[in-house]
Amino acid sequence: MILIRYILKSHFAPFVFSVFTLICIFLLQFLMKFADRLVGKGLDTFIVLQLITYNLAWMLVLVVPMACLVSTLMAFGAMSQNNEITIIKSSGVSLWKMMIGPLIASAVLCYLLILFNNDVLPDANHKAKLLTFDISRTKPTLSLEPGLFSQDVNNYAILVRKIDKNSSELEGVTIYDYTDPAKINVVTAEKGKIYFSKDQTKLIMELERGEIHESETMRKNMYRKLVFVNHRITMNADQFSFQQSTPGGPRGDRELSSHDMKYIIDSLQAIQNNQLTSLASETNKFFFKDSFSKESQAYYKTAGKEFVYAKAIERMNTVRNIILSNVKRVEFTKSEINKYRVEIYKKYSIPAACIIFVLIGAPLGVMTRKGGFGMAASISLFFFLIYWAFLIGGEKLADRNMVSPFVGMWSANFLLGAAGILLTMKSVKETITLEFNWFKKLIPKTWTPQEEVVDE
Repeated sequence: MILIRYILKSHFAPFVFSVFTLICIFLLQFLMKFADRLVGKGLDTFIVLQLITYNLAWMLVLVVPMACLVSTLMAFGAMSQNNEITIIKSSGVSLWKMMIGPLIASAVLCYLLILFNNDVLPDANHKAKLLTFDISRTKPTLSLEPGLFSQDVNNYAILVRKIDKNSSELEGVTIYDYTDPAKINVVTAEKGKIYFSKDQTKLIMELERGEIHESETMRKNMYRKLVFVNHRITMNADQFSFQQSTPGGPRGDRELSSHDMKYIIDSLQAIQNNQLTSLASETNKFFFKDSFSKESQAYYKTAGKEFVYAKAIERMNTVRNIILSNVKRVEFTKSEINKYRVEIYKKYSIPAACIIFVLIGAPLGVMTRKGGFGMAASISLFFFLIYWAFLIGGEKLADRNMVSPFVGMWSANFLLGAAGILLTMKSVKETITLEFNWFKKLIPKTWTPQEEVVDE
C-alpha cells in the first residue's frame, strides 16, 4: 500500500502540470480561431469568459487521457532514471504490481469522464453553440470616419465631415433616412453628438442648427423644408448590442447524452423497419405476375409487340425509380443511426483511453529512463497522432456506413491497448533501454558544433 501511494504521488504533480499545459495549448488555439469573431463587437468581458468556460468542457475531455500518458511517462521515467524501478524489482515486485495504483486511478478517471460526458458536456456544447450564434449575429461597433458615408445602421447613411476625438463632437453632419420607402428625408446639421442608450438598443444623435429636407417619391411636386435649432434622431441599434438566447430548441448529436440518443436510435430503427417493409411490398407489387389484373393481361395479349415492349420498359423504369427512392431513404436513416451510435461509443471510448495510455506509458517510461517533460511530450505526441488519426478516421468511415460505429470508435483503443500489453510483457521479462542516439546520425555534421583543435 505504501508503494502504491508513493507511485500515485509521483504521478500527481506531472498529471496536474500536463492538464494545465495542454489546456493552455487548446485554449490558445481556440482564441486564435475565434479572435476575429470576438474583436470589435463591444462584448462584455463576462460574455467572453462565459464562451471560454463552455468550450473548456470538450477540451477537458480530450486533455485528461493525454495527461494520463504524459504523467505516466514522466513518473515511471523518473523512477527508472533514479534506479528506483531496479530496487523495487529486486524486492520481488513486478512491473504489473507497480501499475496497479495508476490503473485504478485511471479507471476512476474513466468513470468520472463518462459521467461528465453524459451529464455536463451535452449542456455545455449546447450553450456554447447558442452563445457562438448570438455573437456571430452581433455587428461590430459603429465607426464613423470623416468624409466617408457610414451605413452600419440599418436604413441610414451618415456622413460626418469632422470629428473631435477629445469631445466626440461632430461637425458637418448629413443623414439620409430610408426608414420610409415612400419618402426621402435628408437631415443636415452644423454640429451634433452621437451616443448609445443605456440598454444599447438605441442609437441617439443630437443635432444643432440644421435643416430637414423631405420629399415624396409618388408626388414629385411635394417638397418640405424644416429649419431647427435642436433636433434628436433615435435609430434602432439592436444589431450593435449583444442579445443572448435562452437555452432550448433542437439539439445536435454532440449536445445529447447517450441515454437520449438511445431513444432517438429506437425511433429511427422503427422508421427504418417501416421503410424496409414498404420497399419489400413495392418490389413484390411490380415484380410478381399476380399483381396484374386479368383485364390488363387480356389487353396485353391482343396488343402489338412494340406496345408491350414500351409498356414493359416504362414499368421497369417506374420500378427502378421507386426502389432507388426507397433504398435512399433506408440508407439515410441508417447513416443517421450510425451518427448517433458514433457519439454514444465516443462518450465511452475516449475515457477508456485513460487506462490504455497507462498501459503504454508505464513500460515506455521504464525503457526510456528519462523523467523530463520534453521526452514524455515527444513520445506522447507520437501516440496522440496515432490515436486521433484512428478516432477521426473511424468516425468518418462510420458516418459513411463503411465500418460499424463500434469498430470505428474502439479500434484505436484495441490497437494501442494490445501494444501496451505487449510492451509491458516485454519490459517485465527483460530490461530494455530505448536509446535515441540513432537520431543524431540523421543530423548533418555541419549543424553540430565542432571541437577546436589547439596546437600546443
